[in-house]
Amino acid sequence: MRWKDAARAEWGPLYAAVRDGLVAGGWRAIPLTLAAVCLTAVFQYVQNQSWGYRIVQDIGSVRAADPLPLALLRTPLSLFVPALDLPVWGALAQILVVFGIAEICLGRPRTLGIAYAATLGGTLYARLAIAAGWLPASDAQIVDTGPSAAVVGLAVYVCWRYRAWFTCALVVVTMIVECALKPNLAGWEHLAAIAAVLIVCAVRSSVRGIRRPDPGSAG
Repeated sequence: MRWKDAARAEWGPLYAAVRDGLVAGGWRAIPLTLAAVCLTAVFQYVQNQSWGYRIVQDIGSVRAADPLPLALLRTPLSLFVPALDLPVWGALAQILVVFGIAEICLGRPRTLGIAYAATLGGTLYARLAIAAGWLPASDAQIVDTGPSAAVVGLAVYVCWRYRAWFTCALVVVTMIVECALKPNLAGWEHLAAIAAVLIVCAVRSSVRGIRRPDPGSAG
């Protein structure tokens, strides 16, 4: 029974928070998540039309080769533009599950803040790494869109918030192994997103002190 106790300690508070949020509000508990899923689906449809590809590129496509002000302007929407070379259902599932859990446990403002901090961390790292020669110059032309960095960052933050240390470590180790086996721009950006979120966690811990949260709160 020891494994059940470990599982309860790892996921009990998080499970209770998600369950209570869904029981109390149902789908109304995750309006941000549902809007994000719909927006991603719309972008997927539009960018696959002959008339829509350029529109999506102009408002939500980010490359390290782009001027920084333009990249920063496009970054908020780039999170909801699914990568053309990956199945869109994967992006939609990631948003629905991870954003949904985060929205219930953290609240909408913090979920958006962490998502964008993670995405921005990955985007800025790409520029730094290419400029420093750590990544090939050709990576500057790779279209950098999709929710994956935000999803990874939110997963780490929620695990930290609810002290699910094993799950947090598993996410981090999985991203490290992925990057080691298949080193590419996306893999390094995932690690940069994790680093950005861990910095946020460290700052919050130093300001407020590390404490186990009330499972019913959204702090």
